[in-house]
Amino acid sequence: MLEFRTEGFNGYAVKYSPFFDSRIAVAASANFGLVGNGRLYILNLTANGIQAEKWCVAHVDALSVIEETLCGAITNAWTLFRFDTQDSLYDTAWSEQNEHQIVVASGDGSVKLYDISTDQFPIQSWQEHKREVYSTCWNLVSKDTFCSSSWDGTIKIWSPQRPTSVLTLPTHSCTYSSAFSPHSPSILSSVASDSHLRIFDLRTPSSASNHLVHLIPIHGPPPTLHHQTQAHPPSECLTHDWNKYRSTTIATAGVDTMIRTFDIRAPKQGPTAVLQGHEYAVRKIAWSPHLSDVLLSASYDMTTRVWSDGSTGNGGEVQGGVVQHPGMGGAGATSGLGRNLGRMDRHTEFVTGVDWCLFGAEGWCASVGWDKRLLVWDVRAIMGT
Repeated sequence: MLEFRTEGFNGYAVKYSPFFDSRIAVAASANFGLVGNGRLYILNLTANGIQAEKWCVAHVDALSVIEETLCGAITNAWTLFRFDTQDSLYDTAWSEQNEHQIVVASGDGSVKLYDISTDQFPIQSWQEHKREVYSTCWNLVSKDTFCSSSWDGTIKIWSPQRPTSVLTLPTHSCTYSSAFSPHSPSILSSVASDSHLRIFDLRTPSSASNHLVHLIPIHGPPPTLHHQTQAHPPSECLTHDWNKYRSTTIATAGVDTMIRTFDIRAPKQGPTAVLQGHEYAVRKIAWSPHLSDVLLSASYDMTTRVWSDGSTGNGGEVQGGVVQHPGMGGAGATSGLGRNLGRMDRHTEFVTGVDWCLFGAEGWCASVGWDKRLLVWDVRAIMGT
């Protein structure tokens, strides 16, 4: 397990580069994001961890740009950057077009685009949201746009080439998470404080409910053959993610500690799976880029957990006290019920961000938390714990 300390700044989000398996971005905030500055770290992973050898400091407008050169003993050592902002940072997303560009969501309502190959930071800044911007996500299909969501009850779509937003989608509720579908350039989703999952299709006329095609109650009961099971009281939904292999499957999670999966082809059906185990709110979830039934979660209970939703029948079986998964070096299958495959409890404060590495053997991931630590670890090492 590799570790990097974000001294003075509490982690909020972590994202692997879609171009390099060793490059990671961390969005962090001073004073737990309540008041103070933000900082974006661009980190490089090496066999020897991250070792700073030289500091070069410059000031560009209100930004501090600090370059740290890695240990000279490492072959082709490259530069690590960190960018200071005047307000908290809550999320970040790498460009899918340009390997050097990355966007951040800020507490002052701004959305900023950085380019780590130039000394002009930021290269673009938009100030249209009226309240904190809490999430941002790049369009994985068209690759030329990205979205942001805010506590002001709107989702905005942006293009790096335009000085203003392309489109604004109202949600009329504090929107914690928005995301483009990884299967379509025109479909995006959001979850909010009103406990609903929204699906937007930009191909529909704008007059048709502002492109809203589904409004799915997250806490509705799943139907059974004989009776309706009891619904849970609505609570704020903080995070969601699209399955990378099943184009109609979305997972949601939030304050009530439960992870739910939905099939948007049947919006009135209720959740197709409910995963329980966290003791406090779930702050972030991420489906595996390698296995269709596996996802990670980060929670305020200071743990990150790996789950199978049971959709493939390979939810993992216990062998010698260890849960095995056939896609992670294990064998065997279950009846298809979702289950917890393992937990990592090395964080000592709220865990707020988690992400998978897209490259190499499945299982490598990164997590950040309010304990000012980035941890890079292998999911396979915690299976069965």
